[in-house]
Amino acid sequence: MHEKSVAALAAGLASGEFSSVELTRHYLDRIERFDGDLNAFITVTAEQALDQAAVADRDRADGKAGPLTGIPIAHKDILCTEGVRTSCGSRMLDNFVSPFDAAVVARLREAGAVSLGKTNMDEFAMGSSNETSYYGLVRNPWDHSRVPGGSSGGSAAAVAARLAPAATGTDTGGSIRQPAALAGITGIKPTYGRVSRYGMIAFASSLDQAGVLAQSAEDAALLLAAMSGFDERDSTSVDRAVPDYAGGLAEDQREKLRGLRFGLPKEFLDDGLEPGVRVALEEAIKVYESLGVEIVPVTLPNLPLSVPTYYVVAPAECSSNLSRYDGVRFGYRCEDPSDLEDLYKRSRSEGFGDEVKRRIMTGTYVLSAGYYDAYYLKAQKVRQLISADFKNAFSEVDMIIGPTTPGPAFEIGAKTDDPITMYLNDIYTIGANLAGLPAMSVPAGFVDGLPAGIQLVGNYFDEQRLLGVAHGYQQVTHWHTQAPAAYGSE
Repeated sequence: MHEKSVAALAAGLASGEFSSVELTRHYLDRIERFDGDLNAFITVTAEQALDQAAVADRDRADGKAGPLTGIPIAHKDILCTEGVRTSCGSRMLDNFVSPFDAAVVARLREAGAVSLGKTNMDEFAMGSSNETSYYGLVRNPWDHSRVPGGSSGGSAAAVAARLAPAATGTDTGGSIRQPAALAGITGIKPTYGRVSRYGMIAFASSLDQAGVLAQSAEDAALLLAAMSGFDERDSTSVDRAVPDYAGGLAEDQREKLRGLRFGLPKEFLDDGLEPGVRVALEEAIKVYESLGVEIVPVTLPNLPLSVPTYYVVAPAECSSNLSRYDGVRFGYRCEDPSDLEDLYKRSRSEGFGDEVKRRIMTGTYVLSAGYYDAYYLKAQKVRQLISADFKNAFSEVDMIIGPTTPGPAFEIGAKTDDPITMYLNDIYTIGANLAGLPAMSVPAGFVDGLPAGIQLVGNYFDEQRLLGVAHGYQQVTHWHTQAPAAYGSE
């Protein structure tokens, strides 16, 4: 069963081939069997999952089933889940049990999805390798000596190893697309404001957006449709109708690609792009050209400034958002503080990991008097220039194509002592977050036995076309169907 896509599992449930309880138990058994090596889950909610599966089976019997009824999924542990620990991968929230559901969690539950548990992640979503989690690093299912990417590395590893057919993730600078590429699966970050951020623990509020990691674009479409929509509890949520993403995918999507123009930015083809990934991108471009797509050179002149811009804006917002963790109201509290100042200092220094503290200090610095104009204000101006570059490009093309990451998954520990090198791993993904554009990563081959992904960036609220373009590619390629050999057995 675990080899099936979400769409195939939904068909199996509808035909009575298996029940949701049977399907859920199958995935729980696989988690118990394999996750000890991967560390993809922080919390497994087996009892709750089986209860939800039983409800889904009753709903199906009563004729109240939808496309996701009875489908097991996993949630990134940044999304609040009622009655379940929501840790954000941090010691600071190790004892926090959420009293409510995030909007994403609630909507997927209402759609009938079954939650298997909460997946591991870089602490407070700060990282590109899933090595900063308080609960230990996550290993890549394709090679346990390598990282799965981050910060949604637990979700990516779980889907790649077929411990869950799909999972939620969040993307602040590439944290869905980058692990999707390194794990050989499909990941989509929708337009900023398309999915409610209510109940999603904030890292950088103007950049964070929830999305999906799954085997295919078709699977991603099913989940994204259920997650999306206006939410008055989120001031950045956009009141805009949500298309039937899966229903909009044609049985032969390839015909819909003919005549589209894809922009290939020269800035994506810099010296940092490893040869193997470049070859994978070139082969993917050939596939699209064979389907009638025209590839057009474009330029995003300010894109090379995206990494320094991001690492001013994101830490500044992180500094503000994480100020609430003070040891007083909830979360970690140091033992026997001598006074209030000691409570603040020791609770925060003991509760946060090194990467989180690094970003808090950077953010506090760029927001401080005397440096605000020089750093934060200037970064916001450059951010607008980057957005304008994308706008200009989309006046000429329908879609932008490029690599997702500079190279395949790197070895565990290879970049932990060099934060700048680690940050550059997101060089191709950050621009879409700064501009608020929808983007996704699609499996496109292998480099020395490790997955490589291509990135597709769409115009604002053009998720339907983005998913269709990815689906058309996947109808004529097989990369998205590949799974690590060690996880293919029953």
